[in-house]
Amino acid sequence: MPVHPIEYRYGSPEMREIFEVENRYRLMLQVEAALARAEAEVGLIPQEAAEAIERTVRECKVDLERIVEFERQVKHETMAVVLALSEAVGPLGEYVHFGVTSNDILDTVMALQIKQATNILRRKLARLLIETVRRGRETLNMVALGRTHGMAALPIPFGFKFAVWSSIFLRDLERLDSAAGRAARGKISGAVGTMAGLRGKGRAVQERVMEILGLEPAEISTQVVPRDSLAELIVTLALISSTLDLAANEIRNLQRTEIGEVEEPFDVTRQVGSSTMPHKRNPILSEKVCGLARVMRGIAVAALENIVLEHERDLTNSSVERTIVPEAFLLLDEQLDTMLKVVSGLKVHPEAMRANLERSRGLIMAERVMLELAARGMGRQRAHELIRQIAQRCISERIDFARALKASPEVRSLLSPEEIELLLNPETYLGESLDLAEEVFQKAEAVAKAVLAESE
Repeated sequence: MPVHPIEYRYGSPEMREIFEVENRYRLMLQVEAALARAEAEVGLIPQEAAEAIERTVRECKVDLERIVEFERQVKHETMAVVLALSEAVGPLGEYVHFGVTSNDILDTVMALQIKQATNILRRKLARLLIETVRRGRETLNMVALGRTHGMAALPIPFGFKFAVWSSIFLRDLERLDSAAGRAARGKISGAVGTMAGLRGKGRAVQERVMEILGLEPAEISTQVVPRDSLAELIVTLALISSTLDLAANEIRNLQRTEIGEVEEPFDVTRQVGSSTMPHKRNPILSEKVCGLARVMRGIAVAALENIVLEHERDLTNSSVERTIVPEAFLLLDEQLDTMLKVVSGLKVHPEAMRANLERSRGLIMAERVMLELAARGMGRQRAHELIRQIAQRCISERIDFARALKASPEVRSLLSPEEIELLLNPETYLGESLDLAEEVFQKAEAVAKAVLAESE
C-alpha cells in the first residue's frame, strides 16, 4: 500500500510520471546515450560503440529490473545503470560512462525533469490565468465591500479581486520561466568539475550532450551544478504556491456563513460536508490549497539549506533533493489543478454583496463625504475630524450615516440632503478600478494565450 499522499492523492498522472523511478532510469539511459554520441563525434570512443549504446537505449533493451538488481548489489544507483546498460550492449558496453562521474548523469537528468515538469506547470498556470480573467470580467459589474483589517472599508467591483490575482499569476509565470531557465542546466564535467577525464574535449562534449538533450549547459560546476539555481526554482515554486494560498484564503473567507459572497463547487447530489452535520458545505478545496502551501514553504527552506555543500560536494543534498524536487512539483501541480476547479466553478452571490454593503448603514462612504467637504472649502483635516466624530457616533448609537450627516449643521452648510444621498451611493465611488482591472485582464489574457499556443 502507498505511504506518501503523492503516490495516490496529490499530483496529476502526467506530473507523477516524470518523477517515477522508471522514468528516472529511462532518462539516465538517454543521457548515457547522448554522452556516447558526443564522445564518438570528438573521437573519445569508437563510433561503433556509440551506435551500439544508442541503439540499445533507443530499442529499450535494458531491463529496468536488472538495474534494480544491480543496485542491490553495488549500492550505487548510477553504477547500477552503467552495469545494466553495459551488459545489454555487450562487448562495446565497455565504453559506457567514459570519463564522467555519477552527477554528470544525475544533474542532467534532474535538468530534464525540471524542464518537463515546468512545462506542465506553465500550461496549468496559463489556464488558471485565463479562467481568472474570465471570472473577473463576469463579476466586474458587481459592487462588493472592500475590507481592510477584516473590517468594512470602501466599495470595490468584485471582479477587482480577480484582476489583482491575475496580475500576481502573470508575475508567477514570469518568475517560473526565469528561475527554471537557470535551474534546468546539465553538466558533463567529471568528478570535481575540471573535465580532466575527457582528455581536453570536455567543453565540446558538454555542449554537444546538452544540444542533443535540448538543455543549456552549466557555466561551471564542481561535482555538481551549484545548488543556488535549484534553490531559486524551489523557492519560486513555493512563492507561486503562496500566491495560490492568497487567492484560496480569500475565497475561504468570503464563503464564511456571515459573509456568504461566494461558494466553491459542491456536488449537492452526493458530496458530504461533515460526517455528523448534514448541512455543511465546507470550502475543502480552497483549504487544501492553503494547507499544501504550508508544506511548500517548508520545502523552500530545505532547498536553501542545500546550497551549502562541502568542498567540491558532499552527499547531504542528494537525499533531500530526491524528496523535495518531486514533492515541490507535484504539490504545486495539485494546487493549480484545484484552484482551476475552484475558480471555474465558483458560485457568486451578488445579493449577499449588496446585503454586506448595506450592513454598514452608509459608513463605508465616509471617505467620500470627507473629501467632498474638504474640496468645498472645509479643509481636509477639519473635515476628517468632523466625519470621524459623526461616524463614531453612528457606530456607538447604531444610527444611519445619512441621517447623522443631514443632522449636522456643519455638513448641511456645504451639502444638501440630495447631495448627501448621491455621495452615499457605493456604485458611483469605484474610482478608476474598472479601467485598471481591464488593463490587467487584457495583458494577462494575451500572455496566457501565448503560453498555451507555444505548447500546442
